[in-house]
Amino acid sequence: MSDGQAEIDKLGSGSSEDSGSQRAEIFDRPTGWRGFYYHPIIQISLLGFVCFMCPGMFNALGGLGGGGQVNPTDQANANAGVYSTFAFFGFFSGSVNNVIGPRKTLMFGTWGYSLYIASFLAVNIHPGAGAFVVASGAILGVCAAFLWTAQGSLMMSYPTEAQKGMFISIFWAIFNLGGVVGSAVAFGLNFKSTANSVGNGTYIGFLILTLIGVFLPLFMADPDKMVRTDGTRVNLVRHPSWKTEFLSLFIALKTDPWIILLFPMFLASNYFYTWQFNDYNGALFTIRARGLNNFMYWTSQIFGSIFIGYFVLDQQKVRRRVRAFYGWALVFLMIFVVHVWAYFYQKTYTRPGEAVTGAYKIDIYDSNYAAHVWLMIFYGFLDSMWQTYAYWLMGAMSNDPAKLAVFTGFYKCMQSAGAASVWAADGASAPYMNIFLSTWCLTVAGMIFAAPMVYLRVTDHTDIEDEVL
Repeated sequence: MSDGQAEIDKLGSGSSEDSGSQRAEIFDRPTGWRGFYYHPIIQISLLGFVCFMCPGMFNALGGLGGGGQVNPTDQANANAGVYSTFAFFGFFSGSVNNVIGPRKTLMFGTWGYSLYIASFLAVNIHPGAGAFVVASGAILGVCAAFLWTAQGSLMMSYPTEAQKGMFISIFWAIFNLGGVVGSAVAFGLNFKSTANSVGNGTYIGFLILTLIGVFLPLFMADPDKMVRTDGTRVNLVRHPSWKTEFLSLFIALKTDPWIILLFPMFLASNYFYTWQFNDYNGALFTIRARGLNNFMYWTSQIFGSIFIGYFVLDQQKVRRRVRAFYGWALVFLMIFVVHVWAYFYQKTYTRPGEAVTGAYKIDIYDSNYAAHVWLMIFYGFLDSMWQTYAYWLMGAMSNDPAKLAVFTGFYKCMQSAGAASVWAADGASAPYMNIFLSTWCLTVAGMIFAAPMVYLRVTDHTDIEDEVL
């Protein structure tokens, strides 16, 4: 075995004492370069780079507030379109994934991001092309539903039960590097800008990166050939008829109804972006300060995900059920830390006041900047902890890629429905305080509804009957 393979096996081996897959047949893992290429960590890393190039650039653009435009209305309406179509197709995307396979699903999902970035470039060149941005947002929602469903099924099925927090953290760190790099590029290119919007070069750079991401799924391994680090094979992805697969949506709800208690948590999981990006970052700061805030936000996501995923949810000295409660308590506490802090800022400004021509915007050299950017950092921690914990809970319910694809479809459907509603409200100029308070209430409600599911459904091992639909 090569030294590189030995090192990566050491990283990915993990304890499998709580793995429900021990009862499955054990296979020999490939050796040499094939062992390296087919290692689950390598494949999760490749998956992370696909999302680095596509959703990562989308996040970097959205994090600038208004997609980097002076007038954020087109971007808010486009995001409402993104999440409306995302919500509809997300419900069925798990079925599509299980029929055509995750690699094709993943590749199909990447195209919409390039179109979306290109639409903002078009608006910069032709200011009257706002309708193109909205239409590209609706198309992106369809594509994103398929990309994220394929991503979720692979990310949660490749690790052993003892490794799920670590694998989610690895993916989340690489994925969010897209936001880090994209926001760093935007910050550098617009450092001396006084226009309060980004230039064409920023959009062209983002567009090139998303086009690279379109072709990365071609280099990923076939999931049917994957063997986990404990020697168990990833369950073969079934390719049934469309009728059978669509019926599986309702079978999943009937056989595992506890997933419904996670729906409020799913609903809130992208809801808070609107206030963070448009109504805080986009409303209060200059364009270069927005770029730096964005950079700090996505960087903090990397550390937040690693903290809760590796050091809390995969802590092998503690039973899985206990880890589930630790994770719940940490996320619940973080909700109140950031929202109490944010409330004292939100009550000092309003939408009409910030829309006035010549209104004061906080810059990176201002004395009050440091305190405000720290709030963005803590919001980044909360977001990554929330998403990592949600994926970990679903991963604790099954190890089967087909079932996890259905769960991920439910997750993305509800997530996008929540996001669509709040982006529509923002596009309709709802008061900042209303959006902020609804965000706070929904995140608290999401965790309260999830608590009974954590108590009654999460076990120390995944039972064999939970492996399949």
